Amino acid sequence: MSLQDSQDSTGSGNRAACGDAGAAAVRPSTPTRKPKPPRPEKAVTIGVSARVLFNMETEQRIYEQRGLEDYIKYQVEHETQPFSPGPAFSFVKALEAVNTQLRELYPESEELFDVVLMTNNHAYVGLRLINTINHHQLFIERFCMTGGNSPIGYLKAYHTNLYLSADPAKVREALQEGIAAATMFTPEKMAEVSETQLRVAFDGDAVLFSDESERIYKAHGLDKFFEHEKAHEDQLLDHGPLKGFLEALGKLQKRFYGKGQRMECPIRTYLVTARSAASSGTRALKTLRSWGLEIDEALFLAGAPKGPMLEKIRPHIFFDDQMFHVEGAAEMGTVACHVPYGVAQRVTEREMNGRETSSAPK
Repeated sequence: MSLQDSQDSTGSGNRAACGDAGAAAVRPSTPTRKPKPPRPEKAVTIGVSARVLFNMETEQRIYEQRGLEDYIKYQVEHETQPFSPGPAFSFVKALEAVNTQLRELYPESEELFDVVLMTNNHAYVGLRLINTINHHQLFIERFCMTGGNSPIGYLKAYHTNLYLSADPAKVREALQEGIAAATMFTPEKMAEVSETQLRVAFDGDAVLFSDESERIYKAHGLDKFFEHEKAHEDQLLDHGPLKGFLEALGKLQKRFYGKGQRMECPIRTYLVTARSAASSGTRALKTLRSWGLEIDEALFLAGAPKGPMLEKIRPHIFFDDQMFHVEGAAEMGTVACHVPYGVAQRVTEREMNGRETSSAPK
C-alpha cells in the first residue's frame, strides 16, 4: 500500500519556495491565550490534509524506502522539529486574518472560518503536527487522525464546506459525497500573496456551474457551444461542486458589508473563465445573480491563457476542472487546485495517473 493510501505525508511541494521540512528544532509549546473555536454548525469549515498544509517530503521517502515502523520512529524522534509550510499554508493564514477582523466587528459571533486538519496519519505523528502548528502560530484546534484509514467519512460530521488534499482519490471520494473538494498542487516557486486580504479565484463551468455547456463544446465544437449559450441565455445553469463554497464566502463578505466595509472587505472573489463575455458570458452572470451570489471581479478570457491573469490577481487559491489551466497557473506561481468533475475528466487512466503522481504540475 502506498503512503498516499495509508497516511498523509508526501513529496508534494518538493521544490516549494518554503524549503525543506527539516526546519530548526523548537520546544513543544502550547499558546496560553487563543480565541475559542466556533461551533462547526456555525462556521465555514475548511478541511486540509497535512500534506498540503506542510511539506512532508522527507517523511514520504522514509516511509517508501524503510516502511511504516521506521516512519513512526522518525516522527517521534523529530517531533520537536516543525514541518515547513506547504501550498495551503498561505491560504490558511489568510483565513485567520479574516477571522481576526470578523472578531473585531462581531466579538460574540461564531460565523468564522474554522480549519480542521484531516489526515490519515498515525496518532503518533500528532505531537509533531501540534508542535508545528504552534511554531507557526496557526489557530487549528480540530484534528482528525485516522491511522491509515480514509478521513473522508468524517467530513460531513465536521460540517466541512471545502476539503483540500494532495490525494486525488480522496478528493474524488469527497466529491462523490457531495462535499466541495479539490486536489492541491505546489508550484515550483510560489508567488507572494496578500497577508490581509483573502483572494479566491474560480473557473466557471464544472466548478461553480455544472458541465452542461462544456459537454456541448466537447461534443460539437465552439460554434455549436455559442449557439447553445445564445439559445439558453435565460435558462439558468445548474450548480457545480464549488457553488456552496462561494456561497459560504459570500455570507462572510456580507458581514463586512453590514458594517459599511464593502470596499475594505478582506475577502475578494474572482471568476476567471475561458468563456467569451459577449458570446457566452450573459448566462453565467445571470446564473450567479439568480443564486444571490456576487463575484467581485469577472474575467472573461475568450480562450486566452489564465496564468498571466492569475499572476496579476495573486490569489491564495485557484480552482479549475482542467489540468492544463492548473498547469498554466502553477507556471506563474499560483497555488492551483484541480476539481476532478465533469466531462473534462474523461481521460485515460494512464494519463490521469501520470498527472497525479507528480509533485507539481509540469
